[in-house]
Amino acid sequence: MTKEQASVDRIHTELWNAFEAAAATGGALCARGGDPSRWIAEEWSAAGISIDTRTLKPGDIFVALRDARDGHEFLKNAFDAGASAALVARAPDDAPDGAPLLVVGDTLDGLRDLAAAARLRNFGKRIAVTGSAGKTSTKEILRAILSPAGSVHAADKSFNNHWGVPLTLARLPMHAEHGVFEIGMNHPGEITPLTELVRPHAAIVTTVAAAHLEFFKSIEEIAESKAEIFSGLAPGGIAVLPFDNEFYSLLKTRAEQAGAASFVTFGEGKGADFQLLDYQTEGDGARIDVQIKGKRQAFSVGIPGRHQALNMLAALAAADAVGAPLDKAIAALAVTVPAEGRGARSVVDVSGGKATLIDESYNANPASMVAAIGLLGASEPNHGGQRIAILGEMLELGPEGPKLHKNLAKALVAAKVDRVYAAGKLMRHLWDELPSSMRGLYADDAVGMVGPVLDAVSSGDIIMVKGSNASRVSAVARALKERGHKQNEDKESQA
Repeated sequence: MTKEQASVDRIHTELWNAFEAAAATGGALCARGGDPSRWIAEEWSAAGISIDTRTLKPGDIFVALRDARDGHEFLKNAFDAGASAALVARAPDDAPDGAPLLVVGDTLDGLRDLAAAARLRNFGKRIAVTGSAGKTSTKEILRAILSPAGSVHAADKSFNNHWGVPLTLARLPMHAEHGVFEIGMNHPGEITPLTELVRPHAAIVTTVAAAHLEFFKSIEEIAESKAEIFSGLAPGGIAVLPFDNEFYSLLKTRAEQAGAASFVTFGEGKGADFQLLDYQTEGDGARIDVQIKGKRQAFSVGIPGRHQALNMLAALAAADAVGAPLDKAIAALAVTVPAEGRGARSVVDVSGGKATLIDESYNANPASMVAAIGLLGASEPNHGGQRIAILGEMLELGPEGPKLHKNLAKALVAAKVDRVYAAGKLMRHLWDELPSSMRGLYADDAVGMVGPVLDAVSSGDIIMVKGSNASRVSAVARALKERGHKQNEDKESQA
């Protein structure tokens, strides 16, 4: 490698150096204690940023956030793991001598400053996504369909809160062509500072539905909060709106008031710019018939589910809005698969053979739960198997929680689900509403269902697991996968 090639390679792998980070944050470059002659405080560079020493990679800046725990307590762990420097508000007594520090008044503010600087030095296009359901799926679809148009930056996880969004933006490489940012909220006013930090060129609202009702007076208030995403639009920014949603007019009005330069819509209703005309399950994916800006076409996609087809149209609309070629984006959909915990399918070993697991266990609200049940209903079991729904309770729904759980019975009956396993106190309201023939098992907690489910599922079954994160229903999905791994290991040891 020539010296010139090495220089180019360094530029493209270095995310921050000491002077850039100090200039962005207004922090002080220093090191604590030890021999000053060994200090390297002004010589470091970083390839990434981490807030968790358990996942920190060598060369990362460690940001000592104060959250559930004070990150300053883990400074030694960070440098033991290979951190290149640490963004801190103080130097604890056990901080390694001579370790490079960037000292700021508040580390979350420092992270936000890095994020703002990362945005200003990047000349790519940014897309922000919010909604009551489908945020992470749409983010991952965007990652896939924008890739043919150049490098894409997006968080590997659902980093959509007050520290997740700045962290994702602070990690934005200078030369990335596109950045995709998921923005969530639990309370009114939380989206505004995040979208104003990202300054997206296109902003999507996937849908507005009952979610986090514990903290809102009505679904309309949720719509108002989701509409905050338009307040951060960059000049010339485009609003991507759910045409069929009952709050479409409200969202459009708020986008207009925020200064959106134009609008693009997606949905099933006549008049949507990106319209879903027909949906058919096809193997592990689907085939969809669409009309895009007046032109009709049909194509295969790798992610099943009518709700996912709408997420794909939202993503295509945003990609088109920022100038990505639609033909390449559509081609990418054929090989895009669901993310883990959001509809990913796998074949698992069960009594008598194999079953299909649909892992929707990442999170749940009424809208996403009904969509997942519909996905199960559209899936055909093999060789006389059954459709089995394993459901954990949906949280943060306030006084409406019992009713919203009870109402799921209609969707389960319509989807011709054979057996339902329900966990959590709120799920008792659904359990009492179910026809007796559909009742598999009710348990106070999801962990208590693991054994009975493993014993009950059979060859040919198709099993869908869904619930809020705190319901811990993911333990059932994990156990089904792990049993298959264990059985394979046992066979290998006996061979």
